[in-house]
Amino acid sequence: MSDKKLHEDQKYIDGLAENNAFIIQAIYDKFAPKVINYIKQNSGDAYDAQDVIQETIITIYNQAKQKKLQLTCPFDAYFFLLCKRKWLNQLKKSKGKEVTINEEVLSKDDDAQVLSFETSIFENKQALFNEMFQQLGDACKDLLKASFKIKSMEDVAKSLDITYAYARKKKSLCIGQLTKLVKASPKFNRLNY
Repeated sequence: MSDKKLHEDQKYIDGLAENNAFIIQAIYDKFAPKVINYIKQNSGDAYDAQDVIQETIITIYNQAKQKKLQLTCPFDAYFFLLCKRKWLNQLKKSKGKEVTINEEVLSKDDDAQVLSFETSIFENKQALFNEMFQQLGDACKDLLKASFKIKSMEDVAKSLDITYAYARKKKSLCIGQLTKLVKASPKFNRLNY
């Protein structure tokens, strides 16, 4: 997708990544009403819609920060598709509800379809990483969390009151353990199709 031209709506992605309050408010003002309307027409209410919108904004923020998300389609189409997918997933999970979906509102934008699919894969990988991270021992979790926040391993070692050599060796072992847990998960193979 790198050969495609960046869409002018990239400003919304960049604004989210920079925590720009003006851009975040603009997203709520411009794009939330369509999502709220869609969710209300499809077995939900305004509170459900607000939750979905909030989760979607957090997902886009994370992808913008970690993956340098490049928007090649209108933000509206991308945002709406992500919200729609989140809502459909929630409905599937709560099986008790009868699901009636109004498909007239679907986006026909191919780039938005591709981007939203890539974002849902990203989200699933994040969820798997977080789930497996929780299975690590406390010492590994503390060391890895510290190394995510603090750039220098010398500073990480000082903050945990351990030697620099031990911190480096332990970090390597913890990352190896985390990688093994992730790859051993049945969810891992489903994410790499």
